[in-house]
Amino acid sequence: MFTGQWADLSLAELLPQLKSLGYDGVELACWGDHFDVQAALKEEGYVEGRWALLKENGMSCYSISSHLVGQAICDNIDERHKGILPPHVWGDGDPEGVRQRAAQEMIDTGRALRKFLDAGKDYMAGQQPACAHKAVVNGFTGSSIWHALYAFPPTSQEYLQEGFDDFGRRFKPIMDAFAKEDVYFGLECHPTEIAFDIVSAQRAIDALNGHERFGFNYDPSHFGYQGVDYVNFIRTFADRINHVHMKDVWWGHGDGSVGVFGGHTDFCDARRFWDFRSVGRGDIDFEEIIVALNDIGYGGPLSVEWEDGRMERFHGAAESCAYVKGLDFPRNESSMFDAAFEADKR
Repeated sequence: MFTGQWADLSLAELLPQLKSLGYDGVELACWGDHFDVQAALKEEGYVEGRWALLKENGMSCYSISSHLVGQAICDNIDERHKGILPPHVWGDGDPEGVRQRAAQEMIDTGRALRKFLDAGKDYMAGQQPACAHKAVVNGFTGSSIWHALYAFPPTSQEYLQEGFDDFGRRFKPIMDAFAKEDVYFGLECHPTEIAFDIVSAQRAIDALNGHERFGFNYDPSHFGYQGVDYVNFIRTFADRINHVHMKDVWWGHGDGSVGVFGGHTDFCDARRFWDFRSVGRGDIDFEEIIVALNDIGYGGPLSVEWEDGRMERFHGAAESCAYVKGLDFPRNESSMFDAAFEADKR
């Protein structure tokens, strides 16, 4: 379970409840009290204390997530960001200062993840999937050009390229720092980020000159309602699927008065064309996703990101866990299914 939507609960309160619902582990959010980046780096015993809680509840952890801070790295900063950023990142609110502090916080997040995973190495050696899976910080990037999505006033490719170049300049030092720590970044492609579909994802990779530490936290829910082929995304970026969110969405609903852009309505407004759903209740074909992930050899966790404003969340968490466990299956590591027909095998 990705704990981001549960940050109103302390980690000590949340873990036993998730364990009782069937979860094997957590992806820790870097907000609430779930994972404090600066405490992990500076406070003696902090990361050991996180592992003590995880061990007490028989839970694993392979990744942490810094979506909120990541959003501020490339964004055009306004007063909304103050509400999602730690005070030391917001500072005096000067936009460029916020962006630079957010970038430093992301570098610190990579360092904190490495310290955390090193402290839990012996414990995680006995977990499944094996701890040889990549160490991943998931998150957002923000974007200086999201406001130009519709390309009006008339918007040239040169103007848009400046946005990708800005992303490249800001994220390359972060990726270099991650490389030193043997940590990977997983961008959750998402509206308002520099990459939100297959073409923009490739352009983001190009802006970083193919930096090997940059990849994706694959989440199909952000592709389906846009009309993006979310299974093709897996196959296109097979070597860069660093982490996976299991999150559902439906589309083609509403009363026709609100389109794909949302009409400035709130989630769960019955007029909406699309909304997030509890896993298994939307329109995402997770069977196709599991097949594609097995085909590319993905061996990391399947992390439920639960969002469904119409459903009680513990009920939703329980049914989502059961759904994903029922859907997942191990990859065939031996011969093809019909190899037994060969004469020399009889």
